[in-house]
Amino acid sequence: MNIVEGSSIKQLEKEIENQMDKHIKHFEKEVSKLRTGRAHPSMVEDIRVSCYGTNMPIKEIASISAQDASLLVIQPWDKSLLDDIIKALSISDLNINPQSDGEIIRLKIPPMSSSRRDELVKSLHQKLEFSKIAIRNTRKDIQNKIREAEKSKDISEDYSKRLQDILQKTTDKFIKLSDDLAIQKEGEIKNL
Repeated sequence: MNIVEGSSIKQLEKEIENQMDKHIKHFEKEVSKLRTGRAHPSMVEDIRVSCYGTNMPIKEIASISAQDASLLVIQPWDKSLLDDIIKALSISDLNINPQSDGEIIRLKIPPMSSSRRDELVKSLHQKLEFSKIAIRNTRKDIQNKIREAEKSKDISEDYSKRLQDILQKTTDKFIKLSDDLAIQKEGEIKNL
């Protein structure tokens, strides 16, 4: 990000939003992995399987589908990897016992207990806090660049003030987006 007097405010604002949007997308991905009692491929797609002399995510070696709200089906493209996938699922933090018929793996998602819901809400709030910290760190980095540009006389004090106001408004917008995503997910967790 290059900050000089006369730079388009809209362009700088867009660059700030692009940087902060990365954190929101990451948070959305993390939130989608939280199990809400509904089967969703994102629950298992990133679990690493030891195969072919390396560790690979399940999504790269098998197709994953949600047959209904409580059943995930994993079909390896190479049948010889079936046992490796079962082993990886068994040691994961899912706490679900995989069942296989020699062709596909079925994961029956049990209904959630209230204590498990509380754990998920707690985990959600931790992920939310990490998201907010990442957004604030981006703000801090950009703020330092603005101050450096002002100090080296690349921009005026008024221009610096305008940029910092835009930066704070953008930060507030993305913090609110994170909060809204967390509120929505918490509602899903508590109402299932």
